[in-house]
Amino acid sequence: MLSYTGGIVLLAALLHASWNAMLHGNRDRFLSLTWMSIAIASASSFVILINPLPAVASWPYIIASGLVHIFYNVSLVRSYRRNDLALAYPIARGSSPLLVALGAALFAHEAIGPLHALGNVMISGGIIAIALLGRHVTRGGLLAALTTGATIALYTVIDGIGVRLSDGQSLAYTAWMFLFYWLMPVLFVAMRGFGSLWQPVRAEPLSIVSSIAGGLVSIAAYGIVIWALQSGAMGAVSALRETSVVFAVLIGRMVLREKVSAARWLACLIVAAGAVCLGL
Repeated sequence: MLSYTGGIVLLAALLHASWNAMLHGNRDRFLSLTWMSIAIASASSFVILINPLPAVASWPYIIASGLVHIFYNVSLVRSYRRNDLALAYPIARGSSPLLVALGAALFAHEAIGPLHALGNVMISGGIIAIALLGRHVTRGGLLAALTTGATIALYTVIDGIGVRLSDGQSLAYTAWMFLFYWLMPVLFVAMRGFGSLWQPVRAEPLSIVSSIAGGLVSIAAYGIVIWALQSGAMGAVSALRETSVVFAVLIGRMVLREKVSAARWLACLIVAAGAVCLGL
């Protein structure tokens, strides 16, 4: 992967960790994610008006990815209900790069060199270590985080193939896929009612503003990843993006006041070394 692309994906990693911290920091994460989704879908609705349509061949992937993303959102909220940010986030993100590399090899016939394979393993291993060191993980919490990781891998492979069939329209591809986020407020209202969605706008306006900002950060972060997937190997892009876990640890420590052990800092260094391998 080119160093320029790698740097941009690292920026996406920082943005991704930031919006996950925004989500985790809010008391009602389902409500927060719903307002994030409204912001994402609103921005996407504007973008599709000023961009050409993606190529016809990419549409099955847009639809499939959009639906998987909704399942991912629900799974993410469930995972955060059972674990704190420093546990749920690394397990979910760390379990996906190797699955993405495998999916890319099977469905996109991507080969991966020994150095990049080592980088993938170091990043995934380091991320899982960040999560598990010194922590008790319940079976339910582990299953929720791994389910989230599987959905991450699934939509990454779908988007990696789909954006390459979009005739270079990565921005339009991203926007049309994120239109499916309009389903999140529909789901929320069906479960809790419209009043539960609207009342916090008056009662907790800062929380809603934070959620909307998180949504805009999220669409920027994943838009960068989809752009990178046009030319970069899916496994490498995915693994480099998951260095966001290191940023999540920093955010968890400095903002959310979560404890970080020396062993976990060492695991962060292993992740960083793996990222260097991917950049060589």
